[in-house]
Amino acid sequence: MAKVPMSVDELKAMAATIRCDIIEMICTAEAGHPGGSLSATDIVTALYFRLMNIDPANPRWPDRDRFILSKGHACPVWYAALAERGFFAKSHLGTLRRLGSILQGHPDMNKVPGIDMTAGSLGQGLSVGIGMALAGRLQKKDYHVWVIIGDGESQEGSIWEAAMSAAKWKLDNITAILDRNNLQNDWHVDELMPIEPVADKWRAFGWHVVDIDGHDMAAVVAALEDAKERKGGPTLILARTVKGKGVSYMENVCEWHGKAPCKEEADQALEEIRRCSCEQ
Repeated sequence: MAKVPMSVDELKAMAATIRCDIIEMICTAEAGHPGGSLSATDIVTALYFRLMNIDPANPRWPDRDRFILSKGHACPVWYAALAERGFFAKSHLGTLRRLGSILQGHPDMNKVPGIDMTAGSLGQGLSVGIGMALAGRLQKKDYHVWVIIGDGESQEGSIWEAAMSAAKWKLDNITAILDRNNLQNDWHVDELMPIEPVADKWRAFGWHVVDIDGHDMAAVVAALEDAKERKGGPTLILARTVKGKGVSYMENVCEWHGKAPCKEEADQALEEIRRCSCEQ
């Protein structure tokens, strides 16, 4: 099992490992969503190997921190983190999207150890996270709830209804992370349905907002640690990311939202990720 909590340098190395896991499992499955999985990798890595109070041997531990990947189609990054953290054997990663596998195209909390919410329909994760945060308050638990949402997903009205609720109840035990990679399935987010000025909108809804480079591991760790300690209301981390991060031909290319690389493309991606990791 991986050593935790990890240093920033160790987190960078683990993020590279998880990126390789993502490429390998999607290539093997010949289906999946690499772009948004790769953009969220540094954030998910920091959460699972530094921030979150969890126990892989007891996935339903009542006092655990909760994590929700509201943009559930990016589940390869979640599966890879759970496997590397020891929630289930890494051999399962090679069964992504196969009939009978626990690792389906969207995460299922009834099948996968460590999954706290079955995701699929966009726009629902923040509302569920608020329910978890309210439950923690009522039960006098000190766990924290982390929710990653997509910027395309932020076109959903349910996201903003949830944002109002968290501020109204002054929930300081929930943090939302906006994976601002600027692309969605069809095209550029701000050309299809603009969400800017997104930071000002969250502030207007009563959230404390932190704007970071979502691939600067030191900045990611600092923002997450500050959010967990901040009191008085909810925090939104605006993580500016690159869709397909780490793979030159995928970066900022909308086509790789939901397309699997072939064997040759996967080999190139793995070589680039590993080379970059060695250079850090």
